[in-house]
Amino acid sequence: MDELPIGRRVAYWRTRRKLSQQVFADRLGKSKSWVDKVERGVRRLDKFSVIHEIADVLQVDAQQLLGKDPERRPESTVCIDQVEVEEIRAALERYDSLSTFFDTSPEPPRLAEMHKATNHAWLTFQHAKYGVLARALPRLLRDAQAADSVYPAGSEQARQAASLLGQLYQIASATLRKLGEYDLAWLAADRSIAVSHRAGDNLLTGVATCRVGNALLALGRFRAALEVNVNIANRLAPDTGEATPERLSVYGLLLLQAAMAAARIGDSATVRDLVNGADEAARALGEDKNHYWTCFGPTNVQLHRAAAAVELGESRAAVQTHQVILAEPGFNALLPERRAHHMLDIARGYAHLGELDKASEMLLEGDRLAPAEIRCRPVAHAVMSDVLRRTRGTPSAPVAELAEQMGVGV
Repeated sequence: MDELPIGRRVAYWRTRRKLSQQVFADRLGKSKSWVDKVERGVRRLDKFSVIHEIADVLQVDAQQLLGKDPERRPESTVCIDQVEVEEIRAALERYDSLSTFFDTSPEPPRLAEMHKATNHAWLTFQHAKYGVLARALPRLLRDAQAADSVYPAGSEQARQAASLLGQLYQIASATLRKLGEYDLAWLAADRSIAVSHRAGDNLLTGVATCRVGNALLALGRFRAALEVNVNIANRLAPDTGEATPERLSVYGLLLLQAAMAAARIGDSATVRDLVNGADEAARALGEDKNHYWTCFGPTNVQLHRAAAAVELGESRAAVQTHQVILAEPGFNALLPERRAHHMLDIARGYAHLGELDKASEMLLEGDRLAPAEIRCRPVAHAVMSDVLRRTRGTPSAPVAELAEQMGVGV
């Protein structure tokens, strides 16, 4: 893309970020006509200050808009930069398994060490340490791909290696989706399904299906996301096999993700049925657990009930559910990513209701719990932009400081 004029690069990244010209213009404080002229090359971008403003909105390094290699940001400990995204992309583009047909395979990483590293990566994600995770993922993916390519097909070692690689693809997908890299998130999730199936683990495949559904949802493929989650949920329903805690957790998570897709479609009846089904599974489970890294249980069902209400435009119901959640002990026991994600959902709800002080309070609380969940996610940037735009006068000092840290103009 280096040979493209800067306007074409702006258009490329705007499209990657799923921003319309109007939304992009609003975030820049420009007109839609101005954006259109820039992208078509009719208007020149010759001020570095404007280029940096555009880069901030598009969440890319300004050097990329100029056709140069992006600069690493050594101070960036919370979010990831485009260098790290490209390194993850390069790891996803590897096809190590093909090399085994032509060459003698090298000594693979030890599976016990890889198991520990994968568990650590899951915990890093669930604590929303996305910057740390992004720097580790390329190496982890390469090691797991190497291990997956060398063990004899059908052996126990091969199944373990496939399981670990499938999990790392899931972690990569979840992380990339959080940070707005939706196409890469879909690729990683799709890879996870194939590898998990080879591992012979139906439940791992079920969780991989959730990642595919999430990526489809982020890409605007709401009905496809609904169908894929419901299809696999039906296959894993407790009445079709032993209702183990692990099976209940994966089944319930599939229903919750399907409910979120139904909410984006606007199908409130389907949302209600799916959330109620997940609630039954959660009650059978008894309490919040983290089987297969699902964080599934009664509290997580309530979090999704609130999130679905926001998507349906029923923000008052979402806020009421939020008050119920805070009164229960299970919420504080959840891992930081889950709690901060919920605060972001409720911030959206309060913003819809016009209660901007409350929306700001939720953003600040989410930032306290897990800074990357608020500072790095495009949806959080959109909420903050909305709050700042509609706030009369000067925002409070904490809100202004958070906005600056997020790169959102006050």
